[in-house]
Amino acid sequence: MMKDLFRLYSDRLWTGESLSGWTILVVGEQGLGDVIQFVRYVPLLVERGARVVLVVHPILKSLLNSSLDASVVVTGLDELPPLFDVFCSLLSLPRVFGTTLHSIPAAVPYLRPPPALVEVWRERLGTAGIKIGLVWRGNPSQTNDHNRSAGATRFLDLVAAFVGQVTFVSLQKDPPAEEWAMMAPFVRDVNADLKTFADTAAIIANLDLVIAVDTSVAHLAGAMGKPLWVLLTFAPSSRYMLERTDNPWY
Repeated sequence: MMKDLFRLYSDRLWTGESLSGWTILVVGEQGLGDVIQFVRYVPLLVERGARVVLVVHPILKSLLNSSLDASVVVTGLDELPPLFDVFCSLLSLPRVFGTTLHSIPAAVPYLRPPPALVEVWRERLGTAGIKIGLVWRGNPSQTNDHNRSAGATRFLDLVAAFVGQVTFVSLQKDPPAEEWAMMAPFVRDVNADLKTFADTAAIIANLDLVIAVDTSVAHLAGAMGKPLWVLLTFAPSSRYMLERTDNPWY
């Protein structure tokens, strides 16, 4: 979509001008985790007086509709966007806003699942005991997945050691059959219920901790303010930086 916008409307690219009374089309066509991380900039556009139309992957729509200001129109990449005055890529917003390490808009939580869905999962998971969500693989089509994904075997000793003490919930979407065969005796299976990110977020809202590799669920937990342990490759994405145990984005 961005290529078409640049080709057809290059004169409408937003570069920081006043937005008062304007409609800005913000396109989140990068990875799901990227959209979750950088959607934090959308409220800043609203504060500038803009009417925001946010275009994202359809599976993010319900979560973002429950999280963002009611004035923000959330539409899918598979839908025809409405009329707009200017446009910008979601991941270009940090540059346009002049973000530095010390000015990252890091107030969390900024994503919230629908309350009714949170209550459904509170009843299903219960309130007793410690509950930890697990994700051991990312998107297999991601070019660095062979470094980012850990595989189930690296989690097996952990879950086996705490049987009866901790309820582990698999947030892994469609795990390989051989890995699920190893993990199934030790973790709660919710795979069939993970239809949109609102579902995943509602489950996370009822957990005490998420342990994940560098993937979209890690960003989701961070955006919700949920305690999170991220397993990083030796050369992680620059957003994680080096030689620190926290993350300024969350």
